[in-house]
Amino acid sequence: MAESQYHAFKDCVARRIITGSALSSPNEDASDLDEFSSYLAQEVWPIIPTLIQDASYETRNNVPDIDTLPLNNIPPSFSDSLTSYGICADWDEASLFLRKVLEDYLQDACAPPPVWSSTRTTECEICEREIPLTYHHLIPRSVHSKALKKKWHPESMINSVAWLCRPCHTVVHRSAPNEELARSFYTVDLLLEREDIQRWRKYAAKQRYGVKRG
Repeated sequence: MAESQYHAFKDCVARRIITGSALSSPNEDASDLDEFSSYLAQEVWPIIPTLIQDASYETRNNVPDIDTLPLNNIPPSFSDSLTSYGICADWDEASLFLRKVLEDYLQDACAPPPVWSSTRTTECEICEREIPLTYHHLIPRSVHSKALKKKWHPESMINSVAWLCRPCHTVVHRSAPNEELARSFYTVDLLLEREDIQRWRKYAAKQRYGVKRG
């Protein structure tokens, strides 16, 4: 399964559970909610059509209409669990619950990409210091054409950026060639998986901005 899509779907299940009457108690433990939503998502994810599982902004026009999607093959474990917890009264309500979850999921999955300038943070996304920031093209501009031609990334993501201080920005560009950055390190999370970036992050986080040395 595509991990990011599955987790997004699971989050939609959890949101729908929270809005239900049975599991909205102030004493409800977050771990219980996570366990229950994970169980429901795992049970029903395999029966969801691939076009919906893989839905994105680029494929939004190919997604089937949720209102007319047949849901006759919902696993009994899914509907029985919902009725057992009082979230749904019967199979029909469980089917409606799933349909609403799918509507929420598609709304999130098919949302247009952000205006990247609006993603600006106040802290560097690597060292987390509040100092002047620059924006780093996570897919370097010099390889945009190649990335699109070879379909490394969808066009909607080609201008994605991270907000980095100048020292961290420099370290990122020195860590790998632009093509490697575009193919393998195109998110902050992926960059932070590199051992050299982790070592730099720990060092940079301890440095005070504006202090002259020497």
